[in-house]
Amino acid sequence: MKNEKNAVTELFGSMVFNEERMKERLSPMAYGAWKKCITEGNSLDLATANEIAEAMKQWALEQGATHYTHWFQPMTGVTAEKHDSFIAPTEGGRIMMEFSGKELVKGEPDASSFPSGGLRATFEARGYTAWDPTSFAFVKNGSLYIPTVFCSYGGQALDKKTPLLRSMDEVSRQSIRILRLFGDEETRRVTAQVGPEQEYFLIDKELYEKRRDLKLTGRTLFGNKPPKGQELEDHYFGQIKPRVAAFMADLDAELWRVGVLSKTKHNEVAPSQHEMAPVYADANAACDQNQLAMELMKTVADRHGFHCLLHEKPYAGVNGSGKHDNWSLSTDTGKNLFRPGSTPRQNAQFLLFLAAFVKGVDEYQEALRVTVASAGNDHRLGAQEAPPAIISIFLGDELEAVVESIISGKSVKTGGKRSLTIGVDVLPAIPQDNTDRNRTSPMAFTGNKFEFRMLGSSQSISGPNIALNTIMAQELKEFADKLEKSKNFQGDLQKLLKKVFTEHQRIIFNGNGYDASWVKEAEKRGLANLVSTADALSHYASPKNVKLYTENSIYTEEELKARANIHMETYNATIEIEARTMIDMIDHEILPAASAYATELCERAGVKSDAGVSGKYEAKLAGTLAKLTDDLAAANEKLTRDMDKIPADAEKAMRYIHRTILADMAKARDLADQLEAKTDAEYWPFPTYSDLLFSE
Repeated sequence: MKNEKNAVTELFGSMVFNEERMKERLSPMAYGAWKKCITEGNSLDLATANEIAEAMKQWALEQGATHYTHWFQPMTGVTAEKHDSFIAPTEGGRIMMEFSGKELVKGEPDASSFPSGGLRATFEARGYTAWDPTSFAFVKNGSLYIPTVFCSYGGQALDKKTPLLRSMDEVSRQSIRILRLFGDEETRRVTAQVGPEQEYFLIDKELYEKRRDLKLTGRTLFGNKPPKGQELEDHYFGQIKPRVAAFMADLDAELWRVGVLSKTKHNEVAPSQHEMAPVYADANAACDQNQLAMELMKTVADRHGFHCLLHEKPYAGVNGSGKHDNWSLSTDTGKNLFRPGSTPRQNAQFLLFLAAFVKGVDEYQEALRVTVASAGNDHRLGAQEAPPAIISIFLGDELEAVVESIISGKSVKTGGKRSLTIGVDVLPAIPQDNTDRNRTSPMAFTGNKFEFRMLGSSQSISGPNIALNTIMAQELKEFADKLEKSKNFQGDLQKLLKKVFTEHQRIIFNGNGYDASWVKEAEKRGLANLVSTADALSHYASPKNVKLYTENSIYTEEELKARANIHMETYNATIEIEARTMIDMIDHEILPAASAYATELCERAGVKSDAGVSGKYEAKLAGTLAKLTDDLAAANEKLTRDMDKIPADAEKAMRYIHRTILADMAKARDLADQLEAKTDAEYWPFPTYSDLLFSE
């Protein structure tokens, strides 16, 4: 009998057409051509594509697949797929299973209904998918899934994968230039490595079905605070309930089967909130796998009688859900470029990469902030549960002391333990930082990586990683341009480090990001504070960002402006759907329920009066309910009127919605929640927070 370890080992990747299977099933020539395709960017000839397609098809059929799909990531933030069967007609009314290299490499889905931001007119429906050979195909639900890029008839990127691949190529190119300056002649590729921690809520499916707001918007638009929330801090890392544990075990098995390195699972801070964290992978695979993880969380939850909520703030009053994006750079020789070394040369290299990151984050704060801007994330950023909307970097005591020493040229004590004098030619070993992780920092250095903590739980991780890769590539390119011309490398390197850390020290902040004083301090430092999506998105296609992305060949100006339009339209549509849902629930559920209860109270008060017993309680409560229902009806009418005034222009609409519609919704919610607190539970039309948060 197989032990558990062997069972998991055999399960992992069992539904993935990975490199091992390609090596087994392809001729040495075809396998070698595929390897050159992913390592050197060579194109595949048709004969090789046909051989790979045939091997892939035969393997997929053995796994029970009957269809194939080009799996892509349009600008909706979720994935898309169109399934075609392998069947082809033969003589005598029979069929054969067929799949060609042409079908593997290229598909033509209808692109007319996907967001394009003006890149193509609706009648220009043709779009193309092209196989991404760097991301392995897999079998799920009877179909062979082929990861692909998605572009328009004119070649413009309509997806999130294409610019991610471009940014990975560019940061690799510029990193290698720097490594050559330090004598590294072995590295051929530098890869952005990412580990996205995924937070989520589980809710009993029967209760979910009774909440129209959850079904239509992903969050509760109403909900009075329950007697117990997360005050006792007893859920975080607490014992996992049996029903949830069964879901998590099933989820792990599903993820492992399709090659997702699901590593960690635990309860999060809020009731019914949990987290899954994977092992690091290259940024492209990590993005694919995170999209897959979010899909599987929902399907597996359904099997266990749950619904999985990925909204950033499904419940008011308790922590929302984020997604921590752990980002680093590694060479194909196995070296992490953000790991301090043990020799002066290694540490000089580390400090140069660190300087590039610090400079890039400071110069392109807005570019990073807009990548996490969304209607859902606006509920979370800046609350006492997530980083503020101000971008800053946490380095920890040890590393900050190193930076201060470079700036001052003087000996600095590190953590009160020892003195540290920095000179590039005599760099001592830089210790791994042993300070506690700063949970209030948007961008925290955690030993050998940066943890970008502002991402929302429902979003694709591609946008933030495109920005990180591009910013890093830009700064490394500037450094390489200077240092490659240097006649005194050590001296010029030290001058460069001192100049960069001096000019960009303002972005480094090790304090409490939740403290109100930090907002004032950040303003003094000149740091951007883009509190809302409406504030942030105006910077998406700013001249500085257009220059950043176009000069590094990540986006064309047209592609970048299209994405700005898409994000604005998505924000507007999201809030409008929420507002219309709120109006409908108030009119057809909340007001009738409160009115019915008030009527009963009046009847009970009259009965008591006739019997010679005081009905003061019932009469007073009925009066309170009547006042609240009148006020709520008026608030709902105002929201309805204001919805009719939303401007046609997307940017004007975004600002109007942020300023007016959200204020109307907040007023209506407050009144509805007061009504809930006063209405008998038997009359309230949908499950309350007490029901929802403790339904596991």
